[in-house]
Amino acid sequence: MTDTSFTTRDLMTESGVGFGTSGARGLVSALTDRVAFGYTQGFLRYLFEIGEFTEGDAVALAGDLRPSTPRLLRACAEAIRHEGGLPLFCGHAPTPALARYAFDRRIPSLMVTGSHIPADRNGVKFHRARGEVLKPDEAGIARQAIVLPPSLFDGEGALRDPAPLPEAIDINAPYLSRYTEFFGHGALSGLKLGVYQHSAVGRDLLKQLLRDLGAEVTPLGRSDSFVPVDTEALRPEDIALARDWARAHAFDAIVSTDGDSDRPLVADQSGRWLRGDILGLICAHELGADCVVTPVSSNTALERSGWFAGVRRTRIGSPYVIEAMNEAAAEGAAVCGYEANGGFLLGGPVTRNGRSLAPLPTRDAVLPILCALVAARRKPLAEICADLPARVTFSDRLRAFPTARSRAIVDWLSPPDSALERARIDDAFGPVAGKLSETDKTDGLRMTFEGGAIIHLRPSGNAPELRCYTEAETEDEARRLNAETLALVRDRLAVRADQEQAA
Repeated sequence: MTDTSFTTRDLMTESGVGFGTSGARGLVSALTDRVAFGYTQGFLRYLFEIGEFTEGDAVALAGDLRPSTPRLLRACAEAIRHEGGLPLFCGHAPTPALARYAFDRRIPSLMVTGSHIPADRNGVKFHRARGEVLKPDEAGIARQAIVLPPSLFDGEGALRDPAPLPEAIDINAPYLSRYTEFFGHGALSGLKLGVYQHSAVGRDLLKQLLRDLGAEVTPLGRSDSFVPVDTEALRPEDIALARDWARAHAFDAIVSTDGDSDRPLVADQSGRWLRGDILGLICAHELGADCVVTPVSSNTALERSGWFAGVRRTRIGSPYVIEAMNEAAAEGAAVCGYEANGGFLLGGPVTRNGRSLAPLPTRDAVLPILCALVAARRKPLAEICADLPARVTFSDRLRAFPTARSRAIVDWLSPPDSALERARIDDAFGPVAGKLSETDKTDGLRMTFEGGAIIHLRPSGNAPELRCYTEAETEDEARRLNAETLALVRDRLAVRADQEQAA
């Protein structure tokens, strides 16, 4: 477009950088300074519209360790200044540390991060002054009229004269004290822990915190180049590394996070990584929650455990979890939430041994890690997991799989006619999982079969991928279901969906 005044939605279409649950995300080549500037401008103009930002107000910003992050931070800071705001640069820090700092001060914030996706992509995630950007806010941001002065950018969309970032504020120290004060300095004494550092922005903070709480800590796998560790779909090399480290060092546990350190990873003494929804379940129990909110894709051991008075299931994404947590909290429940990727959200204050922990309604990696490790002092993590109901989840994906094609497959499998839906699913998945029992269309298509197997297909909201979540009584069975389902989708169902659309 040559017009310099248009909406954030126009910018999305023009650039191909989408906006959703995790903020703006796209290829680094598409996420130019101009695009990051425009998204930030649309965010601040929406906050002005609803009375949460005005000229002179501060806006906090931080970033992860991707090569493109410093450039995008400068573009976002320039947009803040252009809108009359004061950028408070908080350095390279975890997303939850930035959120805690900004929420405490009732100021908006933004995090330049692509989370777990590869280094050729990046993004900008936005927070309002009191919480995450929720689904209704996305529409408000998208409709904002934005102005991108041509004098600021060259023909490639780069800032012509980017100002240096302000001196960084230390937000990590208060984030550390949040947990040392709650758990106490000897909470992890006697534990021997490994910290898989890779390129996580919170890698040094996590190492320091565990030592402050009394653990013996060994750093592992630090990387100077960005490593796309996805807590929901671990790479084979990450699985092998944990097992090798466990054998070599006799750790009680190995811990890590994703790139922006808002999603945790915990492995038991054998180096077996815990699934994020099992980690969340252990954390919720350790904190004594009344009500747990989690997406529909999380392990059903939650309900089968009998540990909680209330369970609420949502669509996948922290905004949906937070909305349901807010509803439960308004009804007086002691509520927390978690996602299958391990991100944990605390919806209200928690008191333990006379110490109180304030709520943090955004994805956090540290709290579930610490709760699991505290529990591991009483009983090894492998034994804790073995005592849970025998349900195992597994997830994988078809990469470079267009979103439109993923949706066509889901639509073909779940037509409005329930009899036709059952016939199509039984025909497709009968040899894989048996006869269909019920479907759940809360987010994608979740199919439960009479023998207890669960297969859940969902087009990714932030990448050209088809996600597949499976659940069974054993890990081998969950993996088998997943592999056979993805092969079936790729080799057979995609063709059927294409034929249906063509007809």
